[in-house]
Amino acid sequence: MEKLTHFDASGNAVMVDVGDKEITSRTAVAEGTIYASPEVIQAILQGTSKKGDVLGVARVAGIMAVKQTAGLIPMCHTLLIQKAQVDFQAEEENSSVKAVCTVKAEGKTGVEMEALTGVTVALLTIYDMCKAIDKRMKLTEIHLVEKKGGKSGDFEY
Repeated sequence: MEKLTHFDASGNAVMVDVGDKEITSRTAVAEGTIYASPEVIQAILQGTSKKGDVLGVARVAGIMAVKQTAGLIPMCHTLLIQKAQVDFQAEEENSSVKAVCTVKAEGKTGVEMEALTGVTVALLTIYDMCKAIDKRMKLTEIHLVEKKGGKSGDFEY
């Protein structure tokens, strides 16, 4: 079993020392899905939500969340983000919206947590903007799709 790096020899939580690591290009993509009633999906697609442009606001919320990840997740390092992009794919057939968050940076640590945070906050924003229509929405399938760069190498789900 691989040793967890966020604990010292005494079992105390610590921030990993990345001081000796090389700066490399890092990319991560995360995705997740929100399932909602057909009424919610129609309001999103037709722009009839009383709170406005649901996907536009959710996109901005996801990007802002990427930039705030170190303030939310205790052991994350603050990174200079070079790209944060959130895209959506609404599917009327299964009454869902898939969100995809892509993050890029050059640094000494990866951007997986930033991509996961961005996609999660984007989905939470959709929930918040549509809960007046129907609160029975479900956020699910949030996961890392891929990461590139860094000591541990590339990863694909």
